[in-house]
Amino acid sequence: MSTPTTSTMLDQEAFAAALLDPSAPCPPGLRAWNGSDPVRRLAVYRNNVVSSLIDALADTFAVTQRLVGDEFFRAMASVFVRQQPPASPILVHYGAAFPAFVAGFAPAALLPYLPDVARLEFARLRALHASEAEPVSEAALTQALADPHALARSHLVWHPSLAVIESPHAVVSLWAAHQTAEDIVPVEIDCAEQAIVLREGLDVLVIPVGRGTACFTARTLAGETFSAAAEAATAIDASFDLGTTLSLLLQRRALIELRVHTAPASS
Repeated sequence: MSTPTTSTMLDQEAFAAALLDPSAPCPPGLRAWNGSDPVRRLAVYRNNVVSSLIDALADTFAVTQRLVGDEFFRAMASVFVRQQPPASPILVHYGAAFPAFVAGFAPAALLPYLPDVARLEFARLRALHASEAEPVSEAALTQALADPHALARSHLVWHPSLAVIESPHAVVSLWAAHQTAEDIVPVEIDCAEQAIVLREGLDVLVIPVGRGTACFTARTLAGETFSAAAEAATAIDASFDLGTTLSLLLQRRALIELRVHTAPASS
């Protein structure tokens, strides 16, 4: 393949930009090892690079692709690739910005649920590659539960794989419907749904939950205290059951630490 005649940062940046912009001219000083036309060689390499990045996105956002069709998805992904190329040669997390891009992609505006489907799919990828972490010990949990006042001020630390998905659309059901090769069950898309994404062992789980559970988990994930998150969850969902929520998360080994802040001693 053609290579720059110098290794300056400017030449490297020009070469990288030319790879992702089909209208860009061939960078000056480029030559092919076998003496062939560098312009034609660059065109082939450019096509291979973009196609490989689109394939990587298609692997991550498989349901998103099925919802819009291969042709539409690849056209949309090609725009994204050229606007937001990977910042690292390790592509395992490439596409973090893709859901936000889809939300602003005018041709996809008729599918308002599509960005949230993409968010769910990327959350699953992130969970799959998240680091390992041991669940909170029974001793630490027992100690925290023994002091309700301290527990109320505590911060919950969740497994690195955990994410909360909240959508005004039935994206959890829509995603689940596409996990089988059989006929897809119709989904009433205009129903709000929430889910917790979490890796358990080698499996990435998508667990549908109520609004209160999603609120409580998301707020503690963002750093709010136990009591503040519980109050917020109760305010938006009268059916929220804190005990059931904690039981679910503890059963899934999602809680890894309770940072309990005791009240300062009085003088």
